[in-house]
Amino acid sequence: MSPEERELLKRSVSLSEDNHRMLRSIRRSMHISSIVSILYWVIIIGSAVGAYYFVQPYVNQIINVYDGVKGNLNNLNTMLQGVKK
Repeated sequence: MSPEERELLKRSVSLSEDNHRMLRSIRRSMHISSIVSILYWVIIIGSAVGAYYFVQPYVNQIINVYDGVKGNLNNLNTMLQGVKK
């Protein structure tokens, strides 16, 4: 093997090792990015579920009040129809 070929081979090996390191770094970054993305969505969905858990009693009270008002309006409507007859 001539000295020029040997030098080209050494450069090729060096470039190959550099590429390998860069590819491993890119792959590691992709894995970390995936994990962070998953954690991001878990936190968003978890906080939404947690917020619903804490707000649910107030929503139930509002629904009960609405049903009570609706029932009272229905009773008032039937009484007014009875008076009209």
